[in-house]
This record gives sequence, C-alpha cells and structure tokens, in this order.
Amino acid sequence: MNKDTKKDLSGRLAEVVVHGMQEKKGNDIVRMDMRNVNATLSDYFVICHADSATQINAIANSVEEEVYKAFGQEPWRKEGHNNGEWILLDFVDVVVHIFKTEKRSHYGIEDLWGDAHVETYQSA
Repeated sequence: MNKDTKKDLSGRLAEVVVHGMQEKKGNDIVRMDMRNVNATLSDYFVICHADSATQINAIANSVEEEVYKAFGQEPWRKEGHNNGEWILLDFVDVVVHIFKTEKRSHYGIEDLWGDAHVETYQSA
C-alpha cells in the first residue's frame, strides 16, 4: 500500500470515528492530524467527552460499530471500558479517546500535542 492510499484510508477511518461519536452526542469532538508531529505512530487522534459513564460506553460502542460497518475492522486494542472515565480505542492509524468531561481537561491531550492540526466537529 503506498503512502497516499494509507493517508486516504486513515483520514476516512477518522471521519467514520467522528460520525460514530456524533451519533451518540459526543461533546467537543476534535480530530487531531498527527502525521506531521514528531514521535507519533498514529495518523490521527479523535477525542470527545461525555458527562456519564453510560454515554461514554455508548459512544465507544457506536464508534466500534461504525468502523466495523465501514471497514470490517475491530480495534487492535481497547482500554478503560470498566472504569467509565476514559476509553481508548486503538485502530493503529487512528486512536480514539473518549473522556468523562472532567478527565478530558485533567489529561489535556490537545495541549500535549499542540503542534498537531486540529479540526472540530459538532454533535449530530
């Protein structure tokens, strides 16, 4: 697979992740383009937050369903489903972070990677 094809696929995957978040009303959805950031392995981080553990899990499930429908792909790794404060879904080229509202500002991922290009989205 050439570099441009990979870029197109990872961008499309990130868009599908955003759609999955929008379906369950994720708050302050951000897509961070990490391709020009040194020392990162993923092409994109997609981040949102929600006020309850129930909604966080619903968003994660929606993202997984949408990605599976579009690509037939499961996350390579999943973390945090049991704690309800921060779920991470690793699709290798796209890493998804779904935070409980107060945890998002505490960890400040957007600030850590301040040199990434950021796009913001509204909930559906």
